[in-house]
Amino acid sequence: MDHTTARRRTALFALFFLPGLGISSWVTRTPDIRDLLAASTAEMGLILFGISVGSMIGILGSGALVTRFGTRPVATVGIVATTVSIPVIGLGAASHQSLLVAAGLFLFGIGMGGGEVAMNIEGADVERLLGRPVLPTMHGFFSLGTVAGALIGMILTAVAFPVVWHLLAVGLVSVPVALISASRLPSGVARQARAESAGGPVWRDPVLLLIGTVVLAMALAEGAANDWLPLIMVDGHGVDPALGSAVYVGFAAAMTIGRFAGNRVLDRYGRATVLAVSAVIGGIGVALVVFVDNQIVAGAAVLLWGLGSALGFPVALSAAGDSGDNPTARVSLVATAGYVAFLVGPPALGFLGEHHGLRAAMITVLALLTIAAVAATTLRRSAAPALSR
Repeated sequence: MDHTTARRRTALFALFFLPGLGISSWVTRTPDIRDLLAASTAEMGLILFGISVGSMIGILGSGALVTRFGTRPVATVGIVATTVSIPVIGLGAASHQSLLVAAGLFLFGIGMGGGEVAMNIEGADVERLLGRPVLPTMHGFFSLGTVAGALIGMILTAVAFPVVWHLLAVGLVSVPVALISASRLPSGVARQARAESAGGPVWRDPVLLLIGTVVLAMALAEGAANDWLPLIMVDGHGVDPALGSAVYVGFAAAMTIGRFAGNRVLDRYGRATVLAVSAVIGGIGVALVVFVDNQIVAGAAVLLWGLGSALGFPVALSAAGDSGDNPTARVSLVATAGYVAFLVGPPALGFLGEHHGLRAAMITVLALLTIAAVAATTLRRSAAPALSR
């Protein structure tokens, strides 16, 4: 590996780590934020809708922006917005201003929605240069960030440390790291790739549509846990907030282990098999959390939920990039589907949770994981080259 590619890969590791750190920092404090705002489950879902609106703007605009400017400026603006949003959420909670929290979540959504699509296109390009899987490890750094943020959040929740100072500190550390890392990305990557591409609309490819179905379900499973897992454990299983944060740490740790071990598993079994088995394992975990009214079983099942969700997103992105001509457009399409599910789907689950309980709302996730398992099995039988590796 040449020095430039190594430096670029390291920068992407940091850029994936920071959103994980940010999202788990405020997710572990959601019970405290909910209490500071005196919000119901439906009101929390409405506040989280700020992520949905921001994400849709970021996601839907990212493809055109990457085509025009390349991945670096889009990733840079996105990661800065993501890291700056964390203190805004803290300030909104401390001042009991739901609109300010929603504004912070909007900023997080627009930054992550646009920036992460660009970063995944970068990651897929690095994979092509190296000739081996890298995206699982990059997403592993996202999960590692969630573990770090969740551990810190769990400890600070247990000692009743003020939310505002916690989230301000996260922003203070993250912003300079984001700027330094983004400056190490090359310019014009996807712009050049798109200009050189040819062929018809990629969304007409049935293999790519099946891959998109898988990533949508797997990303929703990950996003639902990131947004709601502490509250599911607190409200749905009756644990205290510190233990709810600890369960989320277990989920994040399981995802991290799964992603860092992913390359070895992929080399042995191939992408389609890994996707199918992952969907089944994740579905079993979600089902146990939903249907078994036992705190110990639910806590253990969360590990299956995390392990099953670990490889779906990055493996599907890798497969999309290898599924045909115009890899940039293919990765962009699948990443867009994934981030819509990851960022927009969970707030909608909050509205279901208000009427039926958060545990029952997760049945939607379970149903989509079942569909993903069927889609991945279909891909396996298709013997598509992108899925056999």
